[in-house]
Amino acid sequence: MSKENNSAMLRLKQDYLHLKMDPVPYVLAEPVPANFLEWHYVVKGPESTPYEGGYYHGKIIFPEEFPFKPPSIYMSTPNGRFCINARLCLSISDYHPETWNPAWNVSTILTGLLSFMIEKTPTLGSINTTDNEKKRLAMQSLEYNLKDKTFCELFPETVEAIKIELERRKGKRPDESR
Repeated sequence: MSKENNSAMLRLKQDYLHLKMDPVPYVLAEPVPANFLEWHYVVKGPESTPYEGGYYHGKIIFPEEFPFKPPSIYMSTPNGRFCINARLCLSISDYHPETWNPAWNVSTILTGLLSFMIEKTPTLGSINTTDNEKKRLAMQSLEYNLKDKTFCELFPETVEAIKIELERRKGKRPDESR
């Protein structure tokens, strides 16, 4: 293991403990057990946004030089804001190493991602859709994520919450779903 990789691992483990003690609102994150440089996250759509009711899965790939170099950030779930499975151009991502601050941690990255998601500023990797399209994708996101093996392995509690919500939706009469 290189010195940078060891430094990145120590920092990421520290960030993980911090995140567990002080979670970011609306966001969960877990590292891949076999590769601590790859983390997956789930954003639960905040109330009073077009994303409300949705769950949005993505990943963050940290370089071996972290925290001195920024990560790559991807969104996996269709959401109406970001392209899926493409690197996102955010001030907290590897698209902008000149704006990266080594003091930023995983919580900072997740908070920034959520902030970028609910605003409308265009960026490379973003798409422009209507609020109605975002709401439609939010409703579809639950079943979409259940098809993702990594999502199901890393977020079993969220999987259970999604299954309960899907059952609740099935139990509603059509006139109650509005």
